[in-house]
Amino acid sequence: MYLLDTNVLVEAKNRYYAFDIVPGFWAWLDRAHQQGLACSIEAVRDELLAGNDALSDWARAHPAFFRAIDQPTTRHFAPLTLWAGSRTYTPAAIAAFTGNDADYLLVAYAKEHAHILVTHERPAPNSRSRILIPDACIGMDVEFADTFKMLRESGARLDLRP
Repeated sequence: MYLLDTNVLVEAKNRYYAFDIVPGFWAWLDRAHQQGLACSIEAVRDELLAGNDALSDWARAHPAFFRAIDQPTTRHFAPLTLWAGSRTYTPAAIAAFTGNDADYLLVAYAKEHAHILVTHERPAPNSRSRILIPDACIGMDVEFADTFKMLRESGARLDLRP
């Protein structure tokens, strides 16, 4: 299953899969969710709902797409926090990541449920000021991908019809 980061949905809406240009992406996302191929978590939904636009409307209309953090996921909080503390990140970066951050919850949820975390972030192993999802995924042995890899691997087809 693919677990989507906020930036995947925001970038899709703002750029290459805008609702008015490529509604097929959003239809595919609905089908992928119904088929058990894609989802996200409530913390991502909450970030989307902070906006007042078509994407917040979409998030409101698709509550089942966003899953709650379950009890088994919480067992990964301590190892994830220990991993972050074992690196050269600043205390502020660690606090931001381990606080009420969707990225932290996404990595823990992906670890527990063996999901592929989909994000536009790229690894930056020498970063000190911000913990990026791919680096945390590498540290926690969680697979990650970008939108295009997800679409290719899942066999998505976004056909334009006259």
